[in-house]
Amino acid sequence: MHRITIILAFLALFGCAQKKNEIPPIPTMSEDRQKVVIYQMMTRLFGNKKTVNKTYGTLEENGVGKFSDINERALQSLHDLGITHVWYTGILEHAVLTDYTRYGIPMDDADVVKGRAGSPYAIKDYYDINPDLATDVPNRMKEFEALVERTHRQGLKVLIDFVPNHVARKYHSDVKPKGIRDLGEDDDTSVSFSPMNNFYYLPGQSFQVPQDYVSLGPENTFPTKDGKFEETPAKVTGNDQFTASPGINEWFETVKLNYGVDIQQGRKNHFDPVPDTWVKMKDILVYWANKKVDGFRCDMAEMVPVEFWQWAIPQVKAVNPEIIFVAEIYNPAQYRNYIHTGRFDYLYDKVQLYDTLRLLINGKRSTADIPVIQNDLAGINRHMLHFLENHDEQRIASPFFAGNPWKAVPAMVISATLDQGPVMIYFGQEVGEPGAGAEGFQGEDGRTTIFDYWGVPEHQKWMNGGLFDGVLLSDEQKNLRTFYSTLLNLAGKNKAFVSGDYYDLTRYNIEQRNFNDEIFACLRISGDERYLIVAGFNAEARKIKVSIPAALSDTIQLKSESEYKATDVLWKQLELNLVNLELETELGSYGAYIFQIK
Repeated sequence: MHRITIILAFLALFGCAQKKNEIPPIPTMSEDRQKVVIYQMMTRLFGNKKTVNKTYGTLEENGVGKFSDINERALQSLHDLGITHVWYTGILEHAVLTDYTRYGIPMDDADVVKGRAGSPYAIKDYYDINPDLATDVPNRMKEFEALVERTHRQGLKVLIDFVPNHVARKYHSDVKPKGIRDLGEDDDTSVSFSPMNNFYYLPGQSFQVPQDYVSLGPENTFPTKDGKFEETPAKVTGNDQFTASPGINEWFETVKLNYGVDIQQGRKNHFDPVPDTWVKMKDILVYWANKKVDGFRCDMAEMVPVEFWQWAIPQVKAVNPEIIFVAEIYNPAQYRNYIHTGRFDYLYDKVQLYDTLRLLINGKRSTADIPVIQNDLAGINRHMLHFLENHDEQRIASPFFAGNPWKAVPAMVISATLDQGPVMIYFGQEVGEPGAGAEGFQGEDGRTTIFDYWGVPEHQKWMNGGLFDGVLLSDEQKNLRTFYSTLLNLAGKNKAFVSGDYYDLTRYNIEQRNFNDEIFACLRISGDERYLIVAGFNAEARKIKVSIPAALSDTIQLKSESEYKATDVLWKQLELNLVNLELETELGSYGAYIFQIK
């Protein structure tokens, strides 16, 4: 082990003995020659075999997936799909309406729980596991540890959520390690703000349940839902709502954590001495790092001051230098700050690439916008996580998005091959899951619920009762899954996509009138590995020409007067000639090719 790693590990183990606010250096990481390919799994839904799907159904009625359902065959199939990391969503104990009091777990109040299964982002114990996921509830932590080992045996790495900005209104850890003080346990609740408080308060006010939520849901569905929840003084709601009466569309089931920022006084920072919340949250990260997880997807990371991440992430990486941090972030102006100052490995590329690709699928943007994004992200492209689905976004196959999973082919090819950054898919995306049905709190919105118990029908066809062999899939779904497998394996392992250079061809070809702004083209090159990516958002098939500017010929080591073979490695059905740095082909409706040039 490198000497600096040993020193940092020693400091982390013995209570962070370094001086206040001193930032340990990040240990040097070995270069990973494989692109990070993430599979987000809504853990409680993934292995559920029940197909009842009753709106607001109980766990007994609608069923729930368990750790044990994620068997060796499931994990092997994900590895074969091209996945490198599984993001197990909803692992930490959060507020639910299923009664686990016989196991010593307090019952949650339905007035501050969204849906039957609750939000996985309303954490009620950072040191515990969601009991829904365990076959044997008292051994839920051992079952999670076994899942981590099982995942690792299949050559996959484990990501879990870290939810740093807010917690459930009734947060209380009953399994925290010895010597750990609970969040809020030592707060001065007589003041609205103190840098050493864990929460923000509204002195003299009591929390009021949103009236719209009291009346939501079938009669007698929630026995404890009476419109009453005692919280005096009221705490500030998770999405910075300084009111005792948040609305139903706010994060009313959560409370905001205080990182030493006086939000009401111009967001004035109080970071010296180190705020108590910083220490508590760093301890939680180190706890899970010692459980052998390989990374954290950090919920709403930009709502937490970048200075905390700068202080905390190096200490966690002292435990495991290879651990990765992924930030959910939506402000492009802060991207470089959260990478360079905050020390994040990867950031969501939602506001720029995702939003552009989604609009392109629906004919509302230009492919010329993509190189603009890449230029804007120059120098940090490899840190941007690309995706077309996750638990917050609508399913591609839903009528709210594209209505057809095949329409996403060009967007998915671009997401996976555009640069060195990681790519992510959401469970069921690879078989065209449409997110249909009014599951409960979310209603019919084209998303797969994160709040209620549910079976995911198209995904269940691949699961096939736990065999994970896809026998029940239609031929079209099998073809779709093959597309994802081919693409993710190619993008994740080929050096041109993992570490190669990017050259835009879109603008040049639009200017040359070789194709219109529904078509995208670029080169990805590493040494003698050369790939031409062509992706079209055209609703009808059309003939196109793709030209490589002569000015690039020396850089990419292609002679303008020579002829080369261009073989499509995505569908493996087309071989063309690249003559005088030009290629002509027909591009089908929402089609894409990845040509290897030799």
